[in-house]
Amino acid sequence: MHDFNELYEQVIYQNLGPLAELKSASLIAAGSHNQGIRLDTNEGAFFLKLNFDHEKDTLVKEAKGLDRIRKSTFLKVPEVFGCGRIGDYNYLLSEFIQSGRYSLDYWENLGLGLAHLHLTHQPKFGLDHDNYIASLFQKNLESESWLDFYIEHRLEPLLGKAYFDRLIPLDFLKKFQEIYPKLESIFPNEKPALVHGDLWSGNVISTKSGEPCLIDPAIYFGHREMDIALSRLFGGFDNRFYESYESILPMEPGFENRIGIYNLYPLLVHLNLFGIAYLPGIEKIIKRFQ
Repeated sequence: MHDFNELYEQVIYQNLGPLAELKSASLIAAGSHNQGIRLDTNEGAFFLKLNFDHEKDTLVKEAKGLDRIRKSTFLKVPEVFGCGRIGDYNYLLSEFIQSGRYSLDYWENLGLGLAHLHLTHQPKFGLDHDNYIASLFQKNLESESWLDFYIEHRLEPLLGKAYFDRLIPLDFLKKFQEIYPKLESIFPNEKPALVHGDLWSGNVISTKSGEPCLIDPAIYFGHREMDIALSRLFGGFDNRFYESYESILPMEPGFENRIGIYNLYPLLVHLNLFGIAYLPGIEKIIKRFQ
């Protein structure tokens, strides 16, 4: 489908009804996997996310994640109006979030809101459906053990993919797997918590009124420290965020020593998506635990 206006109009018709009319469309974000388009209509502005090189249900699963998070925190989460596939394109139509300057209590509210999310529990680690992190498949088969879940459904699939795609040699794959027995006593015993799953600065935006808004989730019930560790991987958030979070859910002793292990997963994600520039960071963590 080469006429994008026709695509936009179909999305609007299918999800907003026959009285909605497209006035204009503008590209506002273009990454390696997705495009973000602002659609202005007679019923207001909407955000359209498109991709065409992924599995057909990628954005359907993202929509489910957004809806699940919205029910579990007071933080702003964009309302979803529809998702699916038209022609060669997967789409997600959601509320357009007009950005603004951070409010004075932006970071404090983000910390409290994430703690609120992490207070949502279920008996087992995992989720009742599989989903994706970026374009990578994320299996969520439920498990009573966080260690088993983390190794079997987070580390091993992406480690194997990296080896298959010749991003790592066999000897490094074996070195990586050799640390698994050493992880048996590293994780504190906590209830499975609903996590955002991809919590870095690019997936938290500011609303027009300056409040934090969560986007692009890769949800599951996991160890809550996964979100906190990832938030520190690419520069970290303001200290007020961490202080606010810990006023509700203090970190267990030894968290600083666990951060690297948690961040093996997002680093493997980046290795598989963007190449060997991310391998040294993984090697450094593995070396610490050998």
